[in-house]
Amino acid sequence: MLSVEEAKKLLLERFSDYKFRVEEVDIDIIKNRILAEDIVSDINVPEFNRSTVDGYAIRASDSHGASDSIPSILDIIGEVRMGEEARLDIKSGESLYVPTGGMLPKSADAMIMIENTEKMDEETLLINKAVAVGENIVYKADDIGLGELVLERGRRISTEEIGVLAALGIRKIRVYKKPRIYTISTGDEIIDIDEKLETGKIRDINNYTLKSLITDIGGEVSGSSIIKDDYELLRSGLEEALRISDIVLISGGSSVGTRDYTHKVIESFDGDGVFVHGLSIKPGKPTIMGEGEGKLIIGLPGHPVSSIVVFNAFLKDYINSKLGTREIESSVDAVMDFNFPSSPGKTSYQMVKLELRDGRYYAEPTFGKSGMISLLSKSQGYIILEMHEEGIYKGEERRVYLL
Repeated sequence: MLSVEEAKKLLLERFSDYKFRVEEVDIDIIKNRILAEDIVSDINVPEFNRSTVDGYAIRASDSHGASDSIPSILDIIGEVRMGEEARLDIKSGESLYVPTGGMLPKSADAMIMIENTEKMDEETLLINKAVAVGENIVYKADDIGLGELVLERGRRISTEEIGVLAALGIRKIRVYKKPRIYTISTGDEIIDIDEKLETGKIRDINNYTLKSLITDIGGEVSGSSIIKDDYELLRSGLEEALRISDIVLISGGSSVGTRDYTHKVIESFDGDGVFVHGLSIKPGKPTIMGEGEGKLIIGLPGHPVSSIVVFNAFLKDYINSKLGTREIESSVDAVMDFNFPSSPGKTSYQMVKLELRDGRYYAEPTFGKSGMISLLSKSQGYIILEMHEEGIYKGEERRVYLL
């Protein structure tokens, strides 16, 4: 069996040349996609010095010493209309009305808010407060400079990034096509959720939980199926899945048993075949990884909790590495509220439930047999115990990765 780190390294080595495809997408539908190129600005943002307030453009020195009792008196020589160029300029002793976002005249170095002024008449302004050079002004290129790297390849596009792209006037953006992932649940006992549940049968859970996880990481579900414990049926199903997918996930059929065909089926396709069969991980020990027709195939344990743990431990990292994505894992620090042992020699993913008390999170393990799906609904996250650890002590602080 391989350790988690050994398996991750081997997975990336085996598929070092595999590239996810790229497509050009309109800004209106780009949210949550992954950038396939660096975005470098070909303009300054803003392109001119602009006001951040409604008020008057002045020279800051003309306001020095101004107060309610002794205001500075300036001439009003006109105004700048919104969206127009500032064609007038000011000299010492002059002011020009500028709305929020408007362009400043060249010689102005400060804006005085309209609330701190009073008009004696249409041509005379009283200033009741001193302002500093640069006050209430955004200078040319303060936000983004010409030639500046503003978004890096691998960045996930959120609302904030869309705003940046719009400011740069970029409508079409090159992004990675969503990784296409096909899920297969295997077993004579597995039925779909809308079929009648009879004695000895089990409703399919893994196809649905895995499809949700695939969507969460920005992937696309290319298809799903339930396949009986039959070599030819599984091979035929996998052949079709490989044809339309980048990655195939097969849950069940990865343990040692006479009716487990996953290993044999993977080996029957052109490629390197199985290169991982068993991991030093709990839960998820009987995981298989292989390559067929140039595509990644992962044989996941049949138990839902185990399959979710292995998905989070490997597939998320693999896709993020291939796309250059730097995702921030959702996690919190929590104080352990319980003593419990680990399994030395294995990397253990222990489910926990969280409680917020007096501003601090406390975590308690949620125990259950590996086939119990309710173990997930009772948990808010998990902690990782490394191979060398023997357990957790009450009062110890650990990082909890949120589900």
